[in-house]
This record gives sequence, structure tokens and C-alpha cells, in this order.
Amino acid sequence: MTSVLLIKNARLVDGSQDRPSDPLDVVIEGNLIREVGPGLASGAGTVIDLAGRTLMPGLIDCHVHVIASTPDLGANAELPNSLVALRAARIMHGMLMRGFTTVRDLGGADHGLVQAIEEGLIAAPRLVICGKALSQTGGHTDYRGRNHSRPVDYYAERLGTLGRICDGVDAVRRACREEIKGGARFIKIMANGGVSSPTDPIAFLGFSRDEVRAAVEEAESAQTYVAAHLYTDAAIRRALACGVVSIEHGNLVTAETARLIREAGAFVVPTNVTFEALARDGAALGLPPESVAKIEDVREAGLAALATLSDAGVLMAYGSDLLGDMHRHQSEEFVIRGRVLPAAAAIRSATLDAAKALRMEGRIGTVAPGAFADLVAVDGNPLEDLALLTGQGRHMSLIVKDGAVVKQSARF
Repeated sequence: MTSVLLIKNARLVDGSQDRPSDPLDVVIEGNLIREVGPGLASGAGTVIDLAGRTLMPGLIDCHVHVIASTPDLGANAELPNSLVALRAARIMHGMLMRGFTTVRDLGGADHGLVQAIEEGLIAAPRLVICGKALSQTGGHTDYRGRNHSRPVDYYAERLGTLGRICDGVDAVRRACREEIKGGARFIKIMANGGVSSPTDPIAFLGFSRDEVRAAVEEAESAQTYVAAHLYTDAAIRRALACGVVSIEHGNLVTAETARLIREAGAFVVPTNVTFEALARDGAALGLPPESVAKIEDVREAGLAALATLSDAGVLMAYGSDLLGDMHRHQSEEFVIRGRVLPAAAAIRSATLDAAKALRMEGRIGTVAPGAFADLVAVDGNPLEDLALLTGQGRHMSLIVKDGAVVKQSARF
């Protein structure tokens, strides 16, 4: 018999308004929301009275790396697959306890982790994967360094590596097809230099235009899209012209390019918290010196980019992009965005806008009939204090994922 759960006296905050709703009830049947409105009765099952607490959709993080248990990503790639998987399970459980019920992995996680979650083997958010991110030789996710000549085929079966190397149009096509066959829901390419990799300054362009277009064509053929690691304005413009839809980071974007992003129907996933955390903790936690030196190139520009993108009307989804022990800072992105954006916009980036970015609008990021029953109850009003969404979920008295209660305060 399908279980029924009635949540009563909730004030909804989903980022669509600048104040909580009037009290309402939510009826959950199985893993879906059946009804939403005042004065509802479930007819049977369990009743939880929120007594006026804030109710939110389950939060969505659109840029994570669940297999990254250390900031030294070259070392992470050397770890045994079994250890990587178990550490990933712990990392994802922490995300769930922070109220994130869906996460999009931008490089590393495989379908085995997705299947383990779907089978209930581990308590974790819903996981949307790209498989391995694609990089050219010497690009972002090529962690071999100047003096390491090991063939890249060595990394093919390593769960702990974020990406794979492919050079040339044919190799890119094959890599895209293999990742999609392996369960990828979208394609990720490294189209700019990065902080964590050793031989690619931030301004480097990744892949030729023909290679980027090949990835876009393969993704579109599979009814999906390309997400690209991008920082510089020139790289963003180039990627847009080639058909990239999801711009990851975007720290150095200009106002004119932001307008082009909006006109193209693309979106951006800023990840400011990772630069704050890397600047503060990266070296102590194992980030190599050559990577630490690159952080300031993009950190300060990130906050300015939030305002630039907002002024242009660009859809911005929530992203954290944290590594190793820095995963604990995941929710602090809300507070960082709140320095520049209204609280409702910061929240919407992890609910309604994130759902649009993941092409799951109406299924996640909303409290509405037919959506997955992913819900978070917060003690207090996050529209007045975004810090209520931080603290490892200490202010979250109820977390429901897929209709199952995964955390419930003894105060109910």
C-alpha cells in the first residue's frame, strides 16, 4: 500500500516571492506531492505539524564533485575505486543532511553511484551525472604535470579521476558517445584553464572550435546539452558561439557577454564559495602551490559577476564546486550570493532556477502537485537570514527526499 504523509501549517519559501506564503498543507503519496493548499486532509497515514515553520523545496546544487575527497585531484585519481565510492557516499550523505535533495555532478561520478542511490544502498541526494568531464591534453583535469608522461588510458577505469583526455574531433565524438552510453545526462567539457590543474593558466582556451561543436552536436543528438568550464570573457563568447548552454563559473564575464548569454537562452552556474574556501583552506588541505597561486585570478571577480549577470537577466543556478573537507562549506554559497543579490534570488537559484537548468522543471525545486516529494523545513525565515540554510542543516528540522523522511527533529 502506498504511504501517505500530510505536512500541515507550513509557510512556503521557494524563491518566487520576497515573503513566506500563508499557512498551507502538503499531501505526499509515495514519492510524489499529491496536493498543496490550506486545510487539506490526507485520509490516512502520518501527519507532521510544522506549526508555522518555513517549508522549502529540497535544495539543488548544480555543480558538485562527489568523488573528490581531497583537493589534490591528481592524488584523488590514484585512490582505489572502492575507497572513492565509500568516501563519495559519506560526502553525499552530508549534502543530504544540509537539505540538498538533488545534485548535479560536473565530473567524476559514474552510473554505479546513481544506481546505488536509486536502490537505496546509500542515503544521498538524487544524482545527475555527466560521467567524466572531457579535456584536451594539458587542459583542466589533466593532472599529470610537466614531468609525468603516463598514458592517459591509465585513468579510464579510475573512479577518482574527474575527467578524461580526448584530442581531435573524432576522439571528442567517441568520448561523448561513451559517456552518454554510460549514463551521462549531459556532457561536460573543459573549455578554459583551471585552478586545480597544473599546466593550464586560467586564460588558456580548451579544445578547438570544431571540437567544441562536435561535443555540442553529439549532446544535441542525444537530446541533451553541453556544460563548459569557463572563466574568461573570451572563452565564454567562444563557447556560446559553438552552442554551449551551461556556463560553469563565469567569473570574468562582462556586461556585453552577459547580454549574449541571456539572448542565447543559456545559463550560468557561479561557484563563489569554492574560491573562498580554497583561498582559506586549500593549501593546508593539499591543494598544490601552482593551484593556490591561481585562486586570486578569479576569486574577487566572482562577486562582481553575480551583479553583472543579474543586471542582464541571466538565469543563475546554485553551485558549490567544493573538494575534500571543504564540502562542509556547501551551503555558504547562499550567504555569499546574499551580499550581492536579494535573498529570494539566492534561494531561487537552488530551487526553481536550478530545476530549469537541469531540465527538470516541475519535478524538482518546487512544492507542487506532481513534483517529487523533496522538502525541507527550516526553523526561521531564510528570506530574512540566509545563514539559516548553513550550519550543516542544524536549522533544518525536517528533510524529506523522494517521500521518505530522512531527518525529523524530536521537537515534532
